[in-house]
Amino acid sequence: MAGPKGSKYYDIFLKFKVWLENTHGESILGNGKFELIDYIDQYGSLKVAADKLEVSYRKAWGMLREAEEKLGFSLVEKHRGGQHGGRSVLTDEGKILIEAYRELLVEFDEAIYQITKKFFNKVNK
Repeated sequence: MAGPKGSKYYDIFLKFKVWLENTHGESILGNGKFELIDYIDQYGSLKVAADKLEVSYRKAWGMLREAEEKLGFSLVEKHRGGQHGGRSVLTDEGKILIEAYRELLVEFDEAIYQITKKFFNKVNK
């Protein structure tokens, strides 16, 4: 809630999105790709990550490949299946990027909370 009950701003919320893009304005990493890579990190599987996002394996693979192409480095090492199945693990660069992105989102959340609080205090006078 952005205002006291009954105020004109009671049901109004501020939302924001953060993403990385290249100098050509092409999106590299946003919510969807971040979640995909985060799930790969958690579960060690592109297939499970795709299932969690409710997208096809092919779509998830394409999202990952597109991000890696635009970044110019691999985010994930893919190991083909075998007797115990395949697995996917983040590269060192992938781990660094995802951890930094997580921290960035936390910092944005904290800053946006303070900015929003100040804004709604001003308009609710």
